[in-house]
Amino acid sequence: MATWKNVSGGLTAIAAGSRTNVWGVNSSEQIYRYTNDDANPWIGIPGSLVDIGAGADGTVWGVNSGGGIYRYTGDQGANHWVNIPGSLARIAVGSRTNVWGVNSAGAIYRYTNDDANPWVNIPGSLVDIGAGADGTVWGVNSGGGIYRYTGDQGASHWVNIPGGLTRITVGSRTNVWGVNSNGQIYRYTNDDANPWVGIDGSLSDIGAGADGTVWGVNSVHAIYRYTGDQPG
Repeated sequence: MATWKNVSGGLTAIAAGSRTNVWGVNSSEQIYRYTNDDANPWIGIPGSLVDIGAGADGTVWGVNSGGGIYRYTGDQGANHWVNIPGSLARIAVGSRTNVWGVNSAGAIYRYTNDDANPWVNIPGSLVDIGAGADGTVWGVNSGGGIYRYTGDQGASHWVNIPGGLTRITVGSRTNVWGVNSNGQIYRYTNDDANPWVGIDGSLSDIGAGADGTVWGVNSVHAIYRYTGDQPG
């Protein structure tokens, strides 16, 4: 994987909000934050999660194995996480005000920025979702279909984009990545007529930040940082 640098550790899900805001969870549901030091890359964060989302502005949310939803509060004593009402299976964070998730039944929810009434249902059915710092949102459904959110434009909230993916991540309008059921990696070309270019490597989950940062994990939990856009 010439375009990927292996970073020590083992994770099952990863999220990258930016170069300095990378988080992951492992198969034991332990939570890790990247230290920005490849020699000692991860610091454990108290809690238990199965999926995690990290925004460009430092916002972090996660969901646990029971569908419980949590927002990271920082290192404020023993209470690192605050529970937000609702139930989700996957979560995506672009920024403090752009948080989306899907539940185990495929229903789609957008955060309202009001913890007392936190979620609004968005028409459609997805199994994974990605949200960018600029408001961009993409998702994939149970059949691998790929959709980009168009907003509340009549009945058509989503436009289908050709291709097939099982996981998708959005850093921004121009930094959208996904992986398919065979572990193949794709990057969005910004051209809906010919939307995807294959990237060497094999991953099972992927995270893209607003600044172009991309991380991934493979089927045996190895962790990789994308170096393809870096000189040399």
